[in-house]
Amino acid sequence: MQKTYENIEAIAGPILIVEGVDGVKYEELVEVSLPTGEKRMGKVLEADGSRALVQMFESTQGLATKGLKAKFLGKVATLGVSEDMLGRIFNGAGKPIDGGPAILPEKQLDIAGMAINPYARSFPSDYIQTGISSIDIMNTLVRGQKLPIFSGSGLPHAELAAQIARQAKVTDGSEFAVVFGAMGVTFEEAMYFQREFERTGAIERATLFVNTAADPVVERIAIPRMASTLAEYLAFEKGKQVLVILTDMTNYAEALREVSAARKEVPGRRGYPGYLYTDLSTIYERAGKVKGSDGSVTQMAILSMPEDDITHPIPDLTGYITEGQFVLDRGLHQQKITPPVDVLKSLSRLIGTAIKVTREDHSKLKDQLFACYARGKDVRELAVVLGESSLSDTDKLYLAFTERYEKEFLGQGFDTERSFDESLELGWQLLRPFPISELKRISQKILDKYHPDLRDKKKEAVAA
Repeated sequence: MQKTYENIEAIAGPILIVEGVDGVKYEELVEVSLPTGEKRMGKVLEADGSRALVQMFESTQGLATKGLKAKFLGKVATLGVSEDMLGRIFNGAGKPIDGGPAILPEKQLDIAGMAINPYARSFPSDYIQTGISSIDIMNTLVRGQKLPIFSGSGLPHAELAAQIARQAKVTDGSEFAVVFGAMGVTFEEAMYFQREFERTGAIERATLFVNTAADPVVERIAIPRMASTLAEYLAFEKGKQVLVILTDMTNYAEALREVSAARKEVPGRRGYPGYLYTDLSTIYERAGKVKGSDGSVTQMAILSMPEDDITHPIPDLTGYITEGQFVLDRGLHQQKITPPVDVLKSLSRLIGTAIKVTREDHSKLKDQLFACYARGKDVRELAVVLGESSLSDTDKLYLAFTERYEKEFLGQGFDTERSFDESLELGWQLLRPFPISELKRISQKILDKYHPDLRDKKKEAVAA
């Protein structure tokens, strides 16, 4: 039964405090009527006895408590979902903003959703090809994985997000879709994402949810849940492989902090609410594969670390929940290496399952590239102190490899797409200058099958 109350006690930021309520439930939708006749929506954030805290979906700027009426609707926030949402752009309230026709939903789903029950999970066993060598070869993205990108202010995470969204694909013939959620982005960034999707045709298999910095703060809290709700529908009911890209989770956490401050909650670390970890987990844990379903939800959440501090609460807590991370490096960016992914700081904890289905030489080649690059960076630091003239011939090979690896392998640019085979072949080319004695991570079997020229070098070394 819908009830209307006029006793609005106070307005604090996006929060209305309603007194004298009865039978109000958490997450219940609220319709607030203004004296002008305009109606705005909100939801119950907290119900304590006869008092309810209502979180508004739109700005409360200029509102006064006098004349306001709050009607509690007895239902929770839902999203009408349909496959027709692919190719469309929506705002943070789930309304189309691309000028297209209204969506006729197949069903209404609660956007709050639920984390996938661990017992119902199916272990990830395949990969998503992003077309980016530093991701595909060095830290492979696995279907059903949650793998964030740690960036920083001024780094090109928007360009990387757009590149992944338009290039990502599966190679086994499964249907693939992308759900893209942008929170608190600038108008220019919002237009950039829209233009990139339309220019490349990626919009046909994608759905965009966009909230700009000028839009209501509360929409930023709703967007990742809307994106996850649509992704779950496409994956677990329609059998698609779905990639969810969320940018920027730092803006999401800032919105959460603003709402927490308006509720006068005791702040936690750096002013963020003490339940930040729990709240983030309700988003991240919606990614995965479910037994009995052919589909999967893979999640890449992009967050910009304040002052490049990886110990900041947002990346710190995210790292505990997710299965690895990609880290963008400011030094590589200053060298004009794009995308500036620092492979040594990045990690994909599920890469072992993907390596089994990519190519036989992937595992050994990846390990050798990691080893050579790590030693090459050490040699580079040594050369800065002692000068290149003090380096041995072998050290100079590692130094030359490091320069080529960063410029050719990592620095492929934002407009270049490479297949797995192309990336693997490039890795082999970079290793060719090394004497066979330095390729300790690669077995004779792999050399025999993939690179007989390197195999012959190894036989000559053994004979000598």
